[in-house]
Amino acid sequence: MVSVSLTPHDRACNRTNHRVCRRDGANRTAHHVISMRKLVLPVFSGTLALLAATGSCHAENLAARDVLEDAKLYFTAPIRWDTRDWLYFGGALAAIGAAHEYDGDVRRHFAVGARAALDGKDKDSLRDAIPAAAAVAGTWVFATVLDDSFGRVEAYTMLEAAGFSAVTTEASKFVAGRARPNETTRVDDWRKGGSSFPSLHASAAFAIGTVLAESGNDDFRWVRRVLGYGLAGATAYVRVRDNVHWMSDTVAGAAIGIATAHFTMNRREERAHRWDLSVAPMDGGGTMVTFRMALQ
Repeated sequence: MVSVSLTPHDRACNRTNHRVCRRDGANRTAHHVISMRKLVLPVFSGTLALLAATGSCHAENLAARDVLEDAKLYFTAPIRWDTRDWLYFGGALAAIGAAHEYDGDVRRHFAVGARAALDGKDKDSLRDAIPAAAAVAGTWVFATVLDDSFGRVEAYTMLEAAGFSAVTTEASKFVAGRARPNETTRVDDWRKGGSSFPSLHASAAFAIGTVLAESGNDDFRWVRRVLGYGLAGATAYVRVRDNVHWMSDTVAGAAIGIATAHFTMNRREERAHRWDLSVAPMDGGGTMVTFRMALQ
């Protein structure tokens, strides 16, 4: 057995070294904690920023649940209209009524030659739907090429607006039953099982065109409006010119399309702002996280 004896000087040195070691260990631990804190804060902030960006994109997505919720709100909207909404509705009825007064004159102006035939044919129906369809397809392709999620949502919104306006238009056609101007010369042939009022081409074109015109930022707003309202107006014009719709049919279709487009755009904005998470550095150090949620 080996025994080791320590002198008082050696024991004092050991105690001193032990305290130094403890201080060194504490300093290393504190330095490690500070280093970890410096590392964790940027990582945490970056993770929150990524979560915020991901959350915004998720809020902008158009899932089946969103479409069903939008449909419920769209078709029950009149029970929640305020005074302004009813004024818009009254203005639309006034515009349709004014156009109806000139339906006969407009028909006589355009219904000449082969267009005056009362055969009920609509041989250019597909052609007249192409501009609106091209607007949706072009928006989708452009957004896909640029990997622009907001552009894809704009295309979704166009489709939703066109779909809702089409359902409204078809239901109105069934109720009105108005004969087309290429089926009768009488302006007021209502409840005859016809499909003239309102114009489906006009309602879909104005739904899609309004979303195109009023979406996105304001940098090229005038270009968007020229394209959006231009294609919608041109679609309505050729439907009247070719004597397949009365002028009031297209005015009614335009009113449905514009109103539906604004509804779907408002719903898109509400979905995009369901919740918001922001991260910002504080003056005295650290990170401030702000979370906001819209409660329905």
